[in-house]
This record gives sequence, structure tokens and C-alpha cells, in this order.
Amino acid sequence: MQGLSTLHEMKILHRDIKCANIFLNKDKSQVKLADMNVSIVTANGMARTQTGTPYYASPEVWQEKPYSAKCDIWSLGCVLY
Repeated sequence: MQGLSTLHEMKILHRDIKCANIFLNKDKSQVKLADMNVSIVTANGMARTQTGTPYYASPEVWQEKPYSAKCDIWSLGCVLY
């Protein structure tokens, strides 16, 4: 997903990737990522606060450990599964 890659290049973590925040246009040729309300810009690429939808949260978030952009990839994997 190019949008997520762009966010991560800008050191922004979405932190709430779930089915309800991914939109397809009518002919399914475009995918859009929405709801940036809990997004965060990270200085060193890591965050610690627990937020987002629990069913899609990575193990690091559940364990209240520092996490990186990989947590968004985990959530995207949950959506694809």
C-alpha cells in the first residue's frame, strides 16, 4: 500500500489500520487509507502509547513495549488475513 509506505517514510505511524479505515473506489482501482486521528509523528521512529483497535494491534502494542512502523504492517496483515 503506497499510502502507508509514504506515511512511514515521513516517520508517521497510522496506529489504527483496520477494515473500516481502508476504502476502495467503485471499480476497486484505488485504495485509500483514512482516519488519521490517532496517528503520530515519531522523532526516532518509535512510539510507546497504546491506541488503535485492539483486534488489529501488534504484540508490542499489547505488551506496552516501544513499537515502530512494523506495528502498522502487522495491522495491515490482520486486514489482509
